[in-house]
This record gives sequence, structure tokens and C-alpha cells, in this order.
Amino acid sequence: MSACKDFDIASLGYCLVVSNDIDEWKSFAGPGLGMQVADESTGSVVLRMDDRAQRLMITNETRPSRYTIGWQASSREALNRIGSRLEQAGVLVQYGERSTVAQRMVGELIAFQDPVGNCLEVFLEPVLLDTPFVPGRIHSGFRTGLLGLGHVVLTAPSLDKILPFYRDILGFGISDYVFSPFHAYFLHTNKRHHSLALTEFSPAGIHHLMVEHNMLDDVGQGHDVMKSKDHEIGVTLGRHSNDLMTSFYAQSPSDFLIEIGWGGLEINPSTHQSRELIEGPSLWGHTRSWLSPEKRTEADQLCLKAAADGRRSSVNVLPDRYIVGSEG
Repeated sequence: MSACKDFDIASLGYCLVVSNDIDEWKSFAGPGLGMQVADESTGSVVLRMDDRAQRLMITNETRPSRYTIGWQASSREALNRIGSRLEQAGVLVQYGERSTVAQRMVGELIAFQDPVGNCLEVFLEPVLLDTPFVPGRIHSGFRTGLLGLGHVVLTAPSLDKILPFYRDILGFGISDYVFSPFHAYFLHTNKRHHSLALTEFSPAGIHHLMVEHNMLDDVGQGHDVMKSKDHEIGVTLGRHSNDLMTSFYAQSPSDFLIEIGWGGLEINPSTHQSRELIEGPSLWGHTRSWLSPEKRTEADQLCLKAAADGRRSSVNVLPDRYIVGSEG
């Protein structure tokens, strides 16, 4: 499917996580990440990031998968097209019951699984609230809007089946790809450089979920807060070479990471050309605890080569969030 046409999926909408560590999640996502604990009960918690009623939901209810990823459709016609392509490909599509739709706080949805068993939903009409977003700690806000929640990275033992599913059936465009120190494809569905990435790694599931702040200091202060609360830092502070995000990754109470970043690149999907990241995934930093020692060494060498080559990239700032410095 061409990246030059409108996408049937507009953005990453929400993520549902099954966990028995509800209290840990409230502490991690509220005072830690700066999300708003909007609704909570003995068995669940709803987290806000903006005017959406919910972006991240944690529940201890029994479900077929530990995760459910919700993608917002660009229109009802787009939702119908996605459902039709899925059914033509032999994928079982379930239409959301009233109770499920109400729980997700959307107008309607379809549910299905990708080739490695991840539970996905595509929805319409998310509930918007009149009450303002109140962050769990002081920060400048999350960069969401038309760009969506952020991005999600999924692991799969092989990319041979999962990449065509997301590219050809769901209609994502490929932003770029990397083969060293790991094999991954980065995919877009709006101006955010990537809303989805697929990496060849076992077992299948969520590797990390990225949330983006409006200001760099929010990332640094978030890093200090996470350390003060003894939340494990799974990937050190660094800067990516493709979306130019400055970020670190914290270990969530579940078995995946949360990337906390700033300064992500926006692309023009109509003109963007995919490429191989021969320079590796990071310009500097980002020591990854999840890689083997050999692969960490490989990643370090790529960063040292970037330094030796003098690789630099401009930062991406919001119009009202910078001052032009002088050279004198």
C-alpha cells in the first residue's frame, strides 16, 4: 500500500495492559510518568495524558492476551475497509459488544489478532472530556493530538509474516529499517516518524511503549524522578538516529519498557522515502540492558563511529518552546 495516500489508521489510540500490580502501576504512571490517574477501582486503573478519557488502562481481569493495542481509524469508511481486508485475508474479526465499547470509551470498534497473537482493536469516536488533564507530576504536557498516544514497538520471532500484515493489510508506511545491532522496521501512519515498530526478538509481545513530552526538561526531570523511586532504567539516556528523539527507557511494572522522550521528528508521509539505518539506531547513548553483551558492544561501536564521523542533527522544537541563541 502506497505511503502517498491517506491512511486508514489515523494514530495509536490506547493500550490496555493486564497486570496484578495495580498499585505499582499507579505509582509508576502517575508520579513517575506524569499521567493522570483518572479512574481507579480494586481491579483496574484508567490513565489520562490529554483530553481523551483514557490512553492507558491497567486491569487485572482475565483476558486472552496481556496487552490490547487500540488504533484509531481515520473514518467509518476506513474502518470498514480495514475490516474487509482482514476478512479477505482470513483473519477473524469480532465487532465490539456494547460493554466492550463502553469500557474503551469509544463509539465502536473491531477486534482481531495479528499473526503472532497480539490483540488489536481499531476504533472510532473516542470520548473527549471537558475537564482538563491534571498531570501526576508537574510537566509541560504530552505531545499527542493528531500524532496519537506515541508509538508502540512489538517483538516477533520472525518479521516475515508480521511486517506484511501491518504494511499490506492495516496499511502502515515504512519509515526506515535497521539490521544492526538488531533487526527492526519503523512504520508510520501520520506525521509522527513512527507510530509502530517491529523488531525480530522472542517472545512475541510489546517491547516498549513511547510517550513524548513537550519539553526536554520534562525528560530529564522524569529521569531523576524514576531513579528516586527506584524504577529500573532499562535503556540509558540517548538520541535516536531516525526519529531524532532524545529519550530514556524505564522498566514498567509489567514485562515491557516505557520510553520517555522529547523532540521526535515529523515526516511528510506523501514524500517520505524509507532507508536503511546503516549508522545504527542511536546517535549517542541508549545503552540497552535487554541486548546481549555482544550486541551491546556492537551498538556501542556504532555510536562511537557516529562520534568519530561527527554526525549531528538539528533538534525538533515546538514553535513557542525555544529561544534562538547567539554565537557571541
